[in-house]
Amino acid sequence: MGKKRILLKLGSNTLTRETNHISRGKIEDIGMQIASLNDEYEFIIVSSGAIAAAKQFVKLDNNDKDVFIKQALASIGQPHLMRIYNENFKDLGLHTSQCLLSYSDFEKEQTRKNIVNTINVLVKNNYIPIINENDTVATDEIKFGDNDKLAALTAVLLNVDILIIATNTDGFYTKESMLKGIPETITSVDDLKDLEKEIGDSKSSHGTGGMQSKIEAAAIAKNANIETWVVNGLNDDFILNAIANTIAFTKIV
Repeated sequence: MGKKRILLKLGSNTLTRETNHISRGKIEDIGMQIASLNDEYEFIIVSSGAIAAAKQFVKLDNNDKDVFIKQALASIGQPHLMRIYNENFKDLGLHTSQCLLSYSDFEKEQTRKNIVNTINVLVKNNYIPIINENDTVATDEIKFGDNDKLAALTAVLLNVDILIIATNTDGFYTKESMLKGIPETITSVDDLKDLEKEIGDSKSSHGTGGMQSKIEAAAIAKNANIETWVVNGLNDDFILNAIANTIAFTKIV
């Protein structure tokens, strides 16, 4: 039996630990977990964080809510983000590679084949592909989604076993428990319509996603018989603990 393939989606809130800076400690934590799981799992990462990385180094004069300013920030921040990944993962004996994708890439059969072939070669040679949207030419994830949809489409294309979406909550909470102020995680769900009834319309503080975009991503994965886990990425060892089933998280089966 070969290794199981996990696509790990990391949003800006996870990578910054809900601060204004990319957390090297969090990226090291993720790298240590991947290294410890190397015998059983192979990883592909879809990572946000380019804009957050840029804001550590520059401040553009214009309104940073303008989509073109965000595109410029993404262009500045992407090399810094990859450098941080490379430096932290290299110390753990892990090799990284960068892949920038746009939604139009998924619409062309030959391009889809090229993506699959390239990433399979990288993984086979023990390189971890780190994927982000090509923000300088596309704006979908900047405007909405924080790479959730990109992660789901990539998971389907690469035929992964599990899509793990790291967020800043212990998965999805029941509406009733939220009203009581004592969040209770929905640990397993099959019908996404039931899940939609439980959520609000909140967005994350740094990212552009929210629970609705995660449901939409899970729906894409579910249609391809891929299980989605929504896990609190702010906690240390969140991948290890989710695999061991020792923490509360939502599994969409």
